[in-house]
Amino acid sequence: MTDVLIVGSGPAGLSAAVACAERGLAVRIVDEYYRPGGRLLGQLHQEPDGSWWNGIEEAARLCEKAVQAGVDIRCGVSVYDVSRSESGWCVATTEGIMEADSLLLATGASETAVPVPGWTLPGVMSIGAAQVMTNVQRVRAGKSGVVIGVNVLAVAIVRELQLAGIHIDRVVLPATSAVTGGAGKPATVLESMLRVAHLAPSPLIRWGGKWLGSAGMRNLALRFYPPGGIKMWGIPIQLRTAALEIIGEKQVEGVRVARITPDGTPVPGTEQVVSADFVCIAGGLSPLVELAAVAGCAFAHVPSLGGHVPLHNERMQTSLAGLYVAGNITGIESAKVAIAQGTVAGLSIALDRGTLHDAVVLQHAVAAVQKVRQQATIQFHPGIAEGRATIDQLFSQTNPV
Repeated sequence: MTDVLIVGSGPAGLSAAVACAERGLAVRIVDEYYRPGGRLLGQLHQEPDGSWWNGIEEAARLCEKAVQAGVDIRCGVSVYDVSRSESGWCVATTEGIMEADSLLLATGASETAVPVPGWTLPGVMSIGAAQVMTNVQRVRAGKSGVVIGVNVLAVAIVRELQLAGIHIDRVVLPATSAVTGGAGKPATVLESMLRVAHLAPSPLIRWGGKWLGSAGMRNLALRFYPPGGIKMWGIPIQLRTAALEIIGEKQVEGVRVARITPDGTPVPGTEQVVSADFVCIAGGLSPLVELAAVAGCAFAHVPSLGGHVPLHNERMQTSLAGLYVAGNITGIESAKVAIAQGTVAGLSIALDRGTLHDAVVLQHAVAAVQKVRQQATIQFHPGIAEGRATIDQLFSQTNPV
């Protein structure tokens, strides 16, 4: 029996563990990966002020701080069931049953799969897998690749791959289908990408992002969008080109692409084959919520947060006593937001357990989450603030004080 059990050793889980342990609680973290850090481990990007965000270094810092505070971190442990017990929570893991008075689910996010004909060929992977191979395992995904899917995640990671000396030939859209939806429609994709135009290395692109504020200007821009795409870091972003099929005999050999209209319809006679020895599919992220569902949490579907998320309040409490959530399980945001949320969750647990005696500390931590969110360089979905407000309202309606 432990005071606090945390599932997930990513930014939210580690920061929550530190907050709990520093206030006298016995804390254990379990994670199915072989080392702590979660998605931090693959992150490496330059901030607008010129500084570098190194996820591996940040994970090491948080992990060291947790260990020094006495946190028991167990990696390579999978969790497959969660249930209430007489005194708290019972968690079934590959190392046996673990019990805790308080349980924090910091399970993060999973990548959304986008099926493309030929995607079972060796050499096809998710964009996140390529990130981990490159930044964590130090293994090249290939010599020359094509990325299918234009979104915030794709743009961030292609730059990381490029920094590692991997050639990205181009980034294209998936073909429009019932599964890909708006991800295959240039107009929808352009609108979403304008939210990160301020990060583009080219002053022209940054200026263009401001210029395309109206729907009319965006339609005009798509009509005259260059066939070869607009380059970021020398990588063509082709909003008017879609991947129809990944081709190859025993492994990836190329991608069959075609020009498309603004609504995503392929233009006859424009097909060509782009040579590549690997393909990354970027379908975006969605909250990893299965354990919260098994536990019995109430849910809401909020597209601006990435999909279904467990109802929770600003203290990261769910509707179930002793069960908390933090990080991307609550909605897709940056690692910095996850760290701030983890601190809130840890302090909230400590307050509920009676080891935090000054509630003002927790109030300041809650305010810090809002500040970090407002200053976030990248938002993965539009309407984050509205999505958070929706969750707060639904939680208040279902859990009146």
